[in-house]
Amino acid sequence: MSPPVILTQDELKKIAAYKAVEFVESGMVLGLGTGSTAKHAVDRIGDLLRQGKLTNIVGIPTSKKTEEQALSLGIPLSDLDSHPAIDLAIDGADEVDPHLNLVKGRGGSLLREKMVEGACKKFVCIVDESKLVKHLGGSGLALPVEVVPFCWKFTAIKLQNLFERSGCVAKLRNDCEGKPFVTDNGNYVVDLYLKKDLGDLQIASDATLRIAGVVENGMFLDMATTVIVAVLVLDYFFGICRLIDDEKRGLVVYVSVSFGGKL
Repeated sequence: MSPPVILTQDELKKIAAYKAVEFVESGMVLGLGTGSTAKHAVDRIGDLLRQGKLTNIVGIPTSKKTEEQALSLGIPLSDLDSHPAIDLAIDGADEVDPHLNLVKGRGGSLLREKMVEGACKKFVCIVDESKLVKHLGGSGLALPVEVVPFCWKFTAIKLQNLFERSGCVAKLRNDCEGKPFVTDNGNYVVDLYLKKDLGDLQIASDATLRIAGVVENGMFLDMATTVIVAVLVLDYFFGICRLIDDEKRGLVVYVSVSFGGKL
């Protein structure tokens, strides 16, 4: 029996991304996601276009970075003004809970991602096994909120106080030079770090959007129609099945080990 194949996290992301692209058909208007996982999907779509296996594709990018990538691959692009109804969006996520709710935006593109993915008929989310959590914020990493630069400290304090019971700490995101990170829309991002469950997510999301100065939050609720998870070992597959159990949506798990294949 051959030893199991050891794959990196990026290789798992690529497996999930390639599986998601199997949903793409010629003639579709596609939402093109942003981030390390979505990048693989955009690359694959570009390859299939060059090979002639896909035709008449129109992409709606969710960031300037994705726009540049798609143009370099020869993917025709448009926008929501010209194509307000999108057939399919493919994007990654920072967290996925048992009900397929997502945290997105740690790459800083949450507003455009939510606009595009909110306009699509199907939203296929692609992740590796590390992104599965029992509740949003459960990874201990950032739950992003896009805010206007004007009096951002005032807005950050409002957000922190709003989720005080969840042990929230709000921090302004900085870039590699220590300056405030600026989104494609010219806004800042306040990252929320939570110690406890937020409770009712719809109430939590609505409450953030009622704060003057908040543009959008990184909670993507009831939006994903399918989540594709690349996992490393068979035992973990069964764990995922127990963790994610939502009859209203689909889940595809791709097991990438020596005995691989879709289960």
